[in-house]
Amino acid sequence: MTTTITQSSPRTTTRPRLAVLIGSVRADRFGPVPAAWFAQQAREHAALEVEVVDLADYDLSVSLSAGDDVAALGARLAEADAFAVVTPEYNHSFPAGLKSAIDHFHQEWRAKPVAFVSYGGMAGGLRAVEQLRQVFAELHAVTVRDTLSFHNFWGTFDDDGQPMDGAAGAAAKQLLDQLTWWAVSLREARDKRPYLN
Repeated sequence: MTTTITQSSPRTTTRPRLAVLIGSVRADRFGPVPAAWFAQQAREHAALEVEVVDLADYDLSVSLSAGDDVAALGARLAEADAFAVVTPEYNHSFPAGLKSAIDHFHQEWRAKPVAFVSYGGMAGGLRAVEQLRQVFAELHAVTVRDTLSFHNFWGTFDDDGQPMDGAAGAAAKQLLDQLTWWAVSLREARDKRPYLN
């Protein structure tokens, strides 16, 4: 059973809303580091209104039962025009907590763009991203082609949470350019004509 939240709060800006989702809920997770950095890159990009959504803040039932946390998370997702999912790779896939969070909702993802920021070992989380693309396609979301990935992540960020590879900022800008195009285009389309499936 999925929970559907269709109402959004009034807009305070004409910029599309980007929700940066921290996909790992493990106690020793690294996700908040790249998520904070990417969210700052998005704010500096200035084309999007940005908020970070930490899935660890919500107690979501694996049975997909409704509850206060499901409703609270659903409302935040419904308000977003675009998503950036920050995910690690666990055992050649993405975290169970992230899958549970995705599966609780349907309308909230529909006809919206999803970008990925991944991290992991040698593969940089890219196997998790490829599987997530299939999941979001089933939910009628549009995944952005480019991915920002951090390989052997334990050695890629400094003590201040900044990537040590200077190319990361340029890659983030390119990803945000693509995500913004999709966010604006799909929001305009949804405003003119509700998406049906």
